[in-house]
Amino acid sequence: MGVLVDHRSFVIERELPGSPAHAFRFWSDHQLKRRWNACHPDWRVVEDHFDFSVDGSETMIWVRPDGTRQAMLAHFLEIHPRQRIVYAYTMRTDDVPISSSLVTVEFERIGDKTTMTFTEQAVFGSVADGEIRERGTGVGFTRLQEAMAELREETRQAMTAVGQN
Repeated sequence: MGVLVDHRSFVIERELPGSPAHAFRFWSDHQLKRRWNACHPDWRVVEDHFDFSVDGSETMIWVRPDGTRQAMLAHFLEIHPRQRIVYAYTMRTDDVPISSSLVTVEFERIGDKTTMTFTEQAVFGSVADGEIRERGTGVGFTRLQEAMAELREETRQAMTAVGQN
C-alpha cells in the first residue's frame, strides 16, 4: 500500500487596486509583502529571509504560542516583473514537511486595476492541511487587497499634505 497524500490544485483570483507594477511590488518588496502575509500576530518570528531574485529564496520560521515551530521555505524559479512569478515552497511543522507546492502568480491590467491569478499545485500530508491552506490563502489575499488600498490612501494623504505646504 502506498503513502496516502492529498494532491490538489486551486486557483484564486483577486481584483487589486492599481497597476500590475503596483501589485507586483507587494510580492517583490520585503516590507510590503510582510504588510499582508504576516498572518499570525501571536506567532514569534525567529527567521525572516527574503531574496527576491531568480534562484533566490524566502524563509519564514515562527514559533507558535504552544512552542510548535512552523516554517515556510520558498525558492524563486521565474520572475517576470509586472507579469508573473513562479516559485516552489514547502511548509514544515516541527521540521516535518506537511506540504510542497508549485505556485504561479500572474498579473493582468484590467482598466485601472489588476487581476491577480494565483495557481497552486500542491501535495499535502493530509486532506485537512490542504483545506486549511486553501482557505488561508484566500484570507491572505483579502489582506493583500486591504494593504494595497491602505498604501494608496497613505500616499494620497501624503501628496495632499505636501500640496498644502
